Amino acid sequence: MSVSPRIVYSFTPKLILPYLSSSSRTFLHFHSRFLNTFSTSLLFSPLMPNNQRRGGYKEQKWQVRPSSNNAPGSSSNGEPVCAATTEAITNHLNSLNITESSAQSSAPVASLQFRSVGLAPQSPVQHQKVIWKPKSYGTVSGAPTVEAEKAPNEQKTALLSKLFKGNLLENFTVDNSTFSRAQVRATFYPKFENEKSDQEIRTRMIEMVSKGLAVVEVSLKHSGSLFMYAGHPGGAYAKNSFGNIYTAVGVFVLGRMFREAWGTQASKKQAEFNEFLERNRMCISMELVTAVLGDHGQRPRDDYAVVTAVTELGNGKPKFYSTPDVIAFCREWRLPTNHVWLFSTRKSVTSFFAAFDALCEEGTATSVCHALDEVADISVPGSKDHIKVQGEILEGLVARMVKRESSEHMEQVLRDFPPPPLEGEGLDLGPTLREICAANRSETQQIKALLQSAGTAFCPNYLDWFGDEDSASHSKNADQSVVSKFLQSHPADFSTKKIQEMVRLMREKRFPAAFKCHYNFHKVNDLSSDNLPFKMVIHVYSDSGFRRYQKEMRHQPGLWPLYRGFFVDLDLFKVNENKTAEMVGSSNQMVKHEEEDSSLADEDANLMVKLKFLTYKLRTFLIRNGLSTLFKEGPSAYKAYYLRQMKIWNTSAAKQRELSKMLDEWAVYIRRKYGNKPLSSSTYLSEAEPFLEQYAKRSPQNQALIGSAGNLVRVEDFMAIVEGEDEEGDLEPTKDIAPSSPSISTKDMVAKNEGLIVFFPGIPGCAKSALCKEILNAPGGLGDDRPVHSLMGDLIKGRYWQKVSDERRRKPYSIMLADKNAPNEEVWRQIENMCLSTKASAIPVIPDSEGTETNPYSVDALAVFMFRVLHRVNHPGNLDKSSPNAGYVMLMFYHLYDGKSRKEFESELIERFGSLVRMPLLKPERSPLPESVRSIIEEGINLYKLHTNKHGRLESTKGTYVKEWIKWEKQLRDILLGNEDYLNSIQVPFEFAVKDVLEQLKVIARGEYAAPTSEKRKLGSIVFAAISLPIPEILGLLNDLAQKDPKTGDFLKDKSMEKYIQKAHLTLAHKRSHGVTAVANYGSFLHQKVPVDVRALLFSDKLAALEAEPGSVEGEKVNSKNQWPHVTLWAGEGVTAKDANTLPQLLSQGKATRIDINPPVTITGTLEFF
Repeated sequence: MSVSPRIVYSFTPKLILPYLSSSSRTFLHFHSRFLNTFSTSLLFSPLMPNNQRRGGYKEQKWQVRPSSNNAPGSSSNGEPVCAATTEAITNHLNSLNITESSAQSSAPVASLQFRSVGLAPQSPVQHQKVIWKPKSYGTVSGAPTVEAEKAPNEQKTALLSKLFKGNLLENFTVDNSTFSRAQVRATFYPKFENEKSDQEIRTRMIEMVSKGLAVVEVSLKHSGSLFMYAGHPGGAYAKNSFGNIYTAVGVFVLGRMFREAWGTQASKKQAEFNEFLERNRMCISMELVTAVLGDHGQRPRDDYAVVTAVTELGNGKPKFYSTPDVIAFCREWRLPTNHVWLFSTRKSVTSFFAAFDALCEEGTATSVCHALDEVADISVPGSKDHIKVQGEILEGLVARMVKRESSEHMEQVLRDFPPPPLEGEGLDLGPTLREICAANRSETQQIKALLQSAGTAFCPNYLDWFGDEDSASHSKNADQSVVSKFLQSHPADFSTKKIQEMVRLMREKRFPAAFKCHYNFHKVNDLSSDNLPFKMVIHVYSDSGFRRYQKEMRHQPGLWPLYRGFFVDLDLFKVNENKTAEMVGSSNQMVKHEEEDSSLADEDANLMVKLKFLTYKLRTFLIRNGLSTLFKEGPSAYKAYYLRQMKIWNTSAAKQRELSKMLDEWAVYIRRKYGNKPLSSSTYLSEAEPFLEQYAKRSPQNQALIGSAGNLVRVEDFMAIVEGEDEEGDLEPTKDIAPSSPSISTKDMVAKNEGLIVFFPGIPGCAKSALCKEILNAPGGLGDDRPVHSLMGDLIKGRYWQKVSDERRRKPYSIMLADKNAPNEEVWRQIENMCLSTKASAIPVIPDSEGTETNPYSVDALAVFMFRVLHRVNHPGNLDKSSPNAGYVMLMFYHLYDGKSRKEFESELIERFGSLVRMPLLKPERSPLPESVRSIIEEGINLYKLHTNKHGRLESTKGTYVKEWIKWEKQLRDILLGNEDYLNSIQVPFEFAVKDVLEQLKVIARGEYAAPTSEKRKLGSIVFAAISLPIPEILGLLNDLAQKDPKTGDFLKDKSMEKYIQKAHLTLAHKRSHGVTAVANYGSFLHQKVPVDVRALLFSDKLAALEAEPGSVEGEKVNSKNQWPHVTLWAGEGVTAKDANTLPQLLSQGKATRIDINPPVTITGTLEFF
């Protein structure tokens, strides 16, 4: 099919809409007018019905070219951010004249005024240039100002004192007159965990776009922190917290961007923006990228933010703007936008995924953006150029499905809202973020200085950071009883009812989440004994919590989504008797006052895939996140760590070799320089960047591996003081890795010249010792001549795994049965290190079980394990029927696996060790577990959680719950022994289990094991596009030619072509020769059959190839980018297959022979990427 030429539309910043100064010209005015034609398309909106036709702009390409703001490497005020600048900062830490002043901003402030917090005066350094120009902007007047002292309100002070001492909250009892009101104050998108593999998601996206039912939208992933802003007093929020250095930095950066955009109008626009967000209950979310909050993949050249979401909170469920509406909103307020691409045709979307696969291992911002600009149907560059403000190291891309009308919607927005000008360009914006942080070397000082610099128009008071200073320094944290009182109270509205529903479910199901409540100082004037205002932070600790919540949403479609960055204004209050009856009645009959958005139940609407680049991952995951392992456990453990990461990512073999060489050198370098003192992960680039720069200079291959290095921004002098953990929570190396979906694809073989470790990630009672005895006594061992040894953990005193390692060194070619439970990742890492250091492979043997959502072993399996333990006598590990706390010990082992589903558990073991053996345990067709057995075990699990929450790892014979444990242990024995017949009947016969395990082990030892692996395409494997041709047909053609043509026969007679031709393909385009886009454009033909006309055979004394011409697919011609399309057949000694390109030249020189094939022979092949 032919494709019409794309149309490139170019906007210039001068073509702007008039911006009215009155508040009547708001985005809502635009929204209501604009949506008369185009309905709001929310981020997770339902896809349109299949019977609607697509719009008429699908082939147009919009290139929005904003004005060049700053030269690469420059800061927002036009000054270069280089080593010289940062050295100047270092030399003049006291250069900033941040003093207290009585000057006031002319901007309006909130009606509830509280005393601001000032800074201690500092003396300016002599001869230092004055850089603060207060009269340029209404936002700031002089140095950071402090409001005049105000007399404290005595009544308010007394109430706060009671509140903080616990009197008000403690005395606040919940009765029939108690109500609560909960309203979402700030939030980011819901976190949806795709159950499908990345490849399945890609396939579905391509299918939906091909049918005209959806558009794929792709955006850049800037490397920073989540920052949300809801105006004032709505608040500033980080991912899971507020009132800290993260939010202070966010407020400062946002305020500074207003000055860049609006110039002298900044103060007025800041106040209007705050009022707009508050009046309309809205929140904006941004990716905050700075050099002061810790290192990610590359230190940004400038400190900035890009808006990633705009949310209408209202009084119900949050509603997220579609990306076109986000761009319109941002251009109306002159806020920074992200780079976005839209792919609305099969050709463009397949080309996009092919382009990523070609670039995923070496792509940088320049190459990626260029390639996507080439293949996208619509490209909308961001107002912040990643290359200029962040740098070349690109974290990744986010691809998601949106409604098919998105293309037309985007085109309309781009017409109505061209890029706005930057009126602050060339003006002095005052001290930068880095200068302020350099001059203040405590977190409190930095927060105060940043908020003062933001100005009173943007930040009238500091209540979220320092509370109400009229009442002295009180803690922001409230008692945990707030949540209980909230759940017991009547909901005042529908929003409150739905949030109660969420919190209650998560608490009852024991989700890994916290509901942290803080006092809401913004409502302190409303504080009374019958009215208590709070802010609640819903903090989900792990991705498993989101996955479990998604499953609950499938069972209960009316549940609200679980958001990332989830903050709620929560009020507890009482009403009088007359009002109580009315409100209780309304509460009982409460129905939703809004139409539920069914898009969240639509699986396709929530499809999203994150695509990260190796140049970023080698810095963050392999270097930064590996520091702890390197310094604590040594180079061997570090090597095991990074090899496992690369295996999980399906990194190409070539890149694995290159990275291993580089990372081994890095480990030696940094250990030699730092010894045993670990390098800080928050400033790791101070060492890593110079190392990578020098490494990249050695060769072009190294340069491609590193991506980009150099121009290091020193941060030690202006690093923000962050007290506590990383706000983004991305320093844990294992939490960012999703488990793969197993599917049979390859075979792994245990080398015979290596040793073998068989280990058991199980629970006492899983029969591992009995199994080891049977393996030891099995005739012929595992089918080879390697001796089998066993080391029983219960008989070993001291460090068991060290003893295993010592034994492995003594008997390197033996099979070691590690007869000890290996329940956690710490043990697994030791086994991995042992495999590396002693040249061995390892096989995990696990009892087969269905598992639960949060544990790889089911309650049924646990019951059987407990039953077996309670039948033991004289057990060498003292865990038998005579142990008074045997049940507690079993629960302790069971909870060592907590947090992993069965699928996650098995996937991680396979990813680490390459194989897995399942030991049959329970009969598949068995009657359900008796209720008494299930109840006693669940009661024990609940008691264990109560005990460990209060006492940690204290034994059950000590602590608060001793009596409860004694009672439970007795009941457990009585019930399990009372169900002895049932528990015996559901177990697979031990003899059968032993036979099955032995056979599985022998299969692995023989190399016949098919290792489960991810369905993802191997990253980095795309180097060229070609048509793969069937070898038998090629050989048949050559045989026919040899019989018909004597010259061909003479040439082939002494050559075994069956041996030479291992693969036959016609190359269409090569990444190095023709570019990424040329290769990616064949994506629409991927896996399709293509006829190839073979027209001639050309050969010389060292080369042979078939001249060929590809045909058409569904009427569209497939053209080769090669000047001479051919299929290489043979290359003699001293030449390569690539040299076959010279055959036409050799023919013209009389050094080659051509045998025409007339008529041409057609051979059908499959178009593939290689």
